Amino acid sequence: MPRTPPPAKFYQPASFCAQESVGYLMKRIMLSIVHQADKRLDAHGLTSAQWGPLMRLRSAGNCTVAELARWAQVDAGAMTRLLDRLEKKQLCKRVRSTEDRRVVLVELTPEGEAAITEVPAVLAEVMNAHLSGFSKADWLTLKTYLGRMVETGDALREADELNDGKTSKP
Repeated sequence: MPRTPPPAKFYQPASFCAQESVGYLMKRIMLSIVHQADKRLDAHGLTSAQWGPLMRLRSAGNCTVAELARWAQVDAGAMTRLLDRLEKKQLCKRVRSTEDRRVVLVELTPEGEAAITEVPAVLAEVMNAHLSGFSKADWLTLKTYLGRMVETGDALREADELNDGKTSKP
């Protein structure tokens, strides 16, 4: 299990201001990025909820519904409903695994491949617009800091999962 460093003491309950918290700022940035990407991808008939899993399938190959749900951080039911919409648009399809017929895999269709061809260019444009005024060194430093926060968050989640498993249930 990865060890997490001791918690920082940057925020204090008496002076805590949500609008100045790192979490709030990251959420605002993410909402802005998604809004800008959705605005540009609307012409291609895609929303952020749709292009994300399609891009994941393109980069990772066929995935199960559960794998996609974990990746998107949504429950399996929500992912199933999303895949129903994507299948209706003929952008992906569910197929039984040839190795284990109990397993259902999701794969891109040729229409799905075509639909996401513009997504990387749009995302690069949106990200670059949000990084306007940053130097390359600023950008690299920001990525390093965010990567460290992701690693710490992952370690905290893993510790929680281990502790949840040890909790005795009545």
